Amino acid sequence: MSTTTLAALGLLLNALAWGLSWWPFRELQTLGLHPLWANTVIYGMAILAIFVMRPQAWRGLISVPALWLIALGSGLTNVGFNWAVTVGDVVRVVLLFYMMPVWSMLLAWLILGERPTKMSVARVLLAVAGVAMVLKAPESPWPVPNSLADWLALMGGFCFALNNAMLRRLRETPGEQRAFAMFFGGALLSFAIGSIGTWQGSITPPVMLGGLGWILLIGFAVLFLLSNLTLQYGAARLKASTTSLIMLTEILFATASSVALGVSQLENRIVLGGSLIIAAAIWAAWEER
Repeated sequence: MSTTTLAALGLLLNALAWGLSWWPFRELQTLGLHPLWANTVIYGMAILAIFVMRPQAWRGLISVPALWLIALGSGLTNVGFNWAVTVGDVVRVVLLFYMMPVWSMLLAWLILGERPTKMSVARVLLAVAGVAMVLKAPESPWPVPNSLADWLALMGGFCFALNNAMLRRLRETPGEQRAFAMFFGGALLSFAIGSIGTWQGSITPPVMLGGLGWILLIGFAVLFLLSNLTLQYGAARLKASTTSLIMLTEILFATASSVALGVSQLENRIVLGGSLIIAAAIWAAWEER
């Protein structure tokens, strides 16, 4: 199996994990644990796992200062997305998050020097048209952010694009150092923002979980550890624009799971808009091949 195929499969696994992540975060929220505190515990476990396997991985943050941008991008991605899918409509959040192809193309141009081609611009426009169609609700004249969940999703998408671009730029950096930066950022930013929110009274303080809560947390920590490792493997070996478009499959996973569990409703405009998004992803895969 070629390196390109393995990288694409790794990104698909990451998209599956993120597409289904809304469910355990909502369950943990029901048990009293805010998603920011859940993030802190999950990524704290991942950091401990890396310390056990690669005790020197943390030194990358000192020797390669650019890894702090990966930490920032990964941390704010997790804060934005995981918080948003807990408090907002799952399909709307995921689609706002996938304004990411726009950010990815621009950041790849600025950070990696990958000038956008006519075809890449056309694919992005096709994907954005699909997103706009899905978000255009009858009661709203424009598909604009109108809630905390919307803004969190947009921030998360931008930071995810930043993270992907930096992973590609630092692809020669040892994988354990990149992974440590991602997990460290996830834990640090979640803890910092959670602490500020708790101090201000806008976020509930952490609670002691029972058996079910710990099963969810530990299982989710293992899943996110694996998915983030596959993300950094795939994003380091494919173009940033290609990575962002492959990751659009997360929309399929999130939509299917939320509709199946009765959290979201699949309307005609969602089907049509989603078809445009999928078409853009298939177009990108065909051109890469």
